[in-house]
Amino acid sequence: MAENKTKATDASVDSYIAAIEDEVRRKDCQALAKLMAKVTKEKPQMWGPSIVGFGSYHYKYASGREGDTCLVGFSSRKGDISVYITGDFSGRDELLSKLGKHKTAKACLYIRKLDDVDLKVLEKLVVGSVSDRKLRHN
Repeated sequence: MAENKTKATDASVDSYIAAIEDEVRRKDCQALAKLMAKVTKEKPQMWGPSIVGFGSYHYKYASGREGDTCLVGFSSRKGDISVYITGDFSGRDELLSKLGKHKTAKACLYIRKLDDVDLKVLEKLVVGSVSDRKLRHN
C-alpha cells in the first residue's frame, strides 16, 4: 500500500507564514493559527511543505489504508485559504450556513479572507471538527 506523502515535519511554521507575500493573507494565517492553537491546545506543526496542522490522530479505513494526520489544519493556497476539518460532524451544516462567504469540498473549507466570515462561527466549526475526530479516532 502506498505511503502517505503528507507527514509531520520539522519545518518552521513561522517561516512558512512569513513567506506568504500578501500581507492580508499572511495576517489571516497568523490569526487562524492562533485560533486553532487555542481550540486544540496544540502547537502548530508543518505537515508536508504547505499544511499548518495542530495535533494528530491515527486513522484506519475499511480498505486497510491507515496513517497519521493532523486533527485540524490550514494551508495558504493560490486563491483561498484551505481549512481542513471533518466533513460530517453534527451541526456542521447549520454552522456553515452562518459562516459567511466560503466554499466547501468533502473535508475542506475554502475561505478567501477572514473578513468574509464570522470568526466565532469558524471557531465553532474547528471545535466541532476536533471533537468529532477525537471521538472517532481515540
